[in-house]
Amino acid sequence: MFNGSRPTRADKRALSAFRNVLRAALMGLALGLAGCSSLPPEEQARRDRVLNEDREASTFLRAGNYAAAKPLLDDAVITLGGLTAGDRSAREARSYFKEESRKAFRGEPYERVMVYYYRGILYWMDGELDNARACFRSAALQDADPEQHQFDSDYVLLDYLDGLASEKISGSGSDALQRALKVVRGAQPPAYDKAANILVFVEMGQGPTKYAAGTHGEQLHFSAGSSVAVSAVVRVDATNGAPAITAAAPAYDDLTYQATTRGGRQMDFILANKAVFKDSTDNFGNAAILSGAILASQGGRNSNMDEVGAGLLLAGLVSKVVSAATTPAADTRCWNNLPNLLGFTAFRLPPGRRSATVEFLNPAGQIIATRKVEFEVVPGRDTVLLLSDRNP
Repeated sequence: MFNGSRPTRADKRALSAFRNVLRAALMGLALGLAGCSSLPPEEQARRDRVLNEDREASTFLRAGNYAAAKPLLDDAVITLGGLTAGDRSAREARSYFKEESRKAFRGEPYERVMVYYYRGILYWMDGELDNARACFRSAALQDADPEQHQFDSDYVLLDYLDGLASEKISGSGSDALQRALKVVRGAQPPAYDKAANILVFVEMGQGPTKYAAGTHGEQLHFSAGSSVAVSAVVRVDATNGAPAITAAAPAYDDLTYQATTRGGRQMDFILANKAVFKDSTDNFGNAAILSGAILASQGGRNSNMDEVGAGLLLAGLVSKVVSAATTPAADTRCWNNLPNLLGFTAFRLPPGRRSATVEFLNPAGQIIATRKVEFEVVPGRDTVLLLSDRNP
């Protein structure tokens, strides 16, 4: 720093004082920024509550423990209804120095849809068709992006079930059926039979998951889900003179399709700006440190050059700390036990105790899994079954 001349004792004291001030400033800045990005475990658990409820509900539903799933889904619905993009945790996530994953989990649209979809099925099980229909409509609103109004819902089953519930409540489901038919990408659902009293919902495969991409993990991407089974067949055994029935339950909706065709999120632009800021402050820090070192080494007895060089060194180091503390990473928390494909069928059966076999089929029509189920057909009420190729 002194261009080969022997530094005086005063020079050494000044240099030592400068280093102490610089070290204290950087430590204080680093600690301050680090404090902004960390959360106590109990607070993070609170912000992950909906995610944990979603995952637990899926596990209970798959095990047929509907009573345990209901309160979890109810709380998730209430929480989602009270969370908006302007809540405190969401505002915090927009900060350059706080991760997106610190916000209260709401999930991507396909995840929010499934909260309402499952709750609608459980309402139908309990004979509350009006509440079931309200849930399917709420699910469609989640897919239709009620905040930005950039997308229309394109789930076949949400509109189809909306219409079927309307038919059974003595209304007309024709408009909902037409909406469903407009977004069909595979099998076409049949015309409504309002007298159908057996409703079978089937799930197949493992749903999509999330991962971060980009230089700083600022881009949210989806890994495609998978399913060996692509359709199901329900075979009801003949019992006490009641004939056997076979009903196809094709897949109508694909969650991988829903996750990957949505388009950009508002948060994507925020994270992209964070990534640019992180790179800019890092590059400025490198340039300032290099320039400051050169000026300081050439200053000799020129105190002005030494001061300018020291200032640049300090600015560069501060900028590097700021860059290191900037957190543009996308939120990859994921409802990771969802299915990939959603199927459905409905048909009529007379009252009584019945047993059925659900066969899950691959694209070649081969059976790759079977599920046995027994159920009671009660007069004046629909019997609702929910089965997965991953049922225990």
